[in-house]
Amino acid sequence: MNNLVVLPILLPLITGVIALLFFRRVNIQRVVSVIGLLLTAAASIVLITQVTQSGIQTLNMGGWEPPYGIVLVADMVSALLVVAASIIALACLLYAFRSVNKEREEHHFYPFFHFLIAGVNGSFLTGDLFNLFVCFELMLISSYALIVLGGTERQLRETIKYVLINIVSSALFVASIGFLYSVTGTLNMADLSNRIAEVGQSGVITLIAVLFLIVFSIKAGLFLFFWLSGSYAAPPAVVTALFAGLLTKVGLYAIVRTFTLIFYHDPDFFHALIGWMAGATMVLGVIGAISYRDVNKILIYNVIAGVGFVAFGMAAASRPALEGLLFYMLHDMLIKTLLFLLGGALIAVAGTSKLDNMGGLIHRYPLLGWMFFISALALAGIPPFSGFPGKLLLFEGGLQAGLYGLTGIAVLSSLLMLYSVLRIFIQAFWGEPPAGAVRRPYAVNGLLIPAGILFVFIIAMGVGAEGMFQLTSRAGDILLHPNVYIDAVLKE
Repeated sequence: MNNLVVLPILLPLITGVIALLFFRRVNIQRVVSVIGLLLTAAASIVLITQVTQSGIQTLNMGGWEPPYGIVLVADMVSALLVVAASIIALACLLYAFRSVNKEREEHHFYPFFHFLIAGVNGSFLTGDLFNLFVCFELMLISSYALIVLGGTERQLRETIKYVLINIVSSALFVASIGFLYSVTGTLNMADLSNRIAEVGQSGVITLIAVLFLIVFSIKAGLFLFFWLSGSYAAPPAVVTALFAGLLTKVGLYAIVRTFTLIFYHDPDFFHALIGWMAGATMVLGVIGAISYRDVNKILIYNVIAGVGFVAFGMAAASRPALEGLLFYMLHDMLIKTLLFLLGGALIAVAGTSKLDNMGGLIHRYPLLGWMFFISALALAGIPPFSGFPGKLLLFEGGLQAGLYGLTGIAVLSSLLMLYSVLRIFIQAFWGEPPAGAVRRPYAVNGLLIPAGILFVFIIAMGVGAEGMFQLTSRAGDILLHPNVYIDAVLKE
């Protein structure tokens, strides 16, 4: 057992509680928040180092042996995602210092921020389905507060919709867990895998698996994304960036984990179903991205299209596809967060999110403009940036699995994603500002510094793709061979 496994969950929880105690002292909350996230990032890096050197790390909470107690599991898949989440959280926190108004800060912005990170990390590290539900709820309750904080009419309207959708999906999640427990007698993921393998994936278990797929697809925005565009556009830019980088990825992680570890006995049906959902999500996502002339809406629909790419890898499920899925998911977490941070800075300097009211900003904000341009190239998978290796592996895996039509959709979607984001760059930064446009001075450098943290990682992941591939390849082995995970958890 390794007690370090709990730290990426425990440290944000402690940080959030301490921040609550100083709710009237914003400066103390800021200092505590930075220290807490630095410690969380350090613990995540030490954890992935141990996973690299010694294999899967586990922690049996309370000394109860699995499958009877709560178990936390850090394999290469979850360790990589926890490290990425820590980097994103730190960048968003520093961005919040310059973009979130004092009223929001005094109304518990930082505690909810840290509780959300605890829920995200807990979702990645938990080894049983019930605690996955608990961590989902911790993450979602925090997200409710972060969306509504500020109290504008639009935020209140979108929060009601967001809460109602998630209440329904959470109720379905609990029902699915209850059905699965009644059939198998366990909720430990490793033990579930063994028991379903022993009795076979009957029609009842297949039906339960479909229910889980519906739940996780709602959380991830996979095909069932009707709630996402409005809800993500309502809060401040830093909150939207945090949601785009983390929340949808937790739902995708749940799909990947459950359908490679638990419900993998009927691949023809589920891979075909996920493939259709992936194709529809990519198509509808890029249609939305190229249809709107609003910066927020364009970026939000690119988030939806990115969800389809990850699901495409799950549908192919070959070795290159699963390795590419993990590489692309890490890239997508970073690049979507970065684009929303840069988009927030762009809206701040332009005074509007409407492209028709922008123009000529490259002369006053060249660093912002060129960072946005390079980020657009990375989003589309142009070498040598981080999007290229993951997409290349996904395309190879799709062709290897015989998914020629879906691979073609993915290639076309990549080009349209590039077009949609380059249109922002061309419209906002080149040409002349529209007649009557008022440009107020804005100190944008304070926003670009935290965005620059993610920008460096985007470049490093592309240039150092060989080193990253070694890690994602090991993660792919775990997804391809569930017995590795099962033996590490059950110590068989």
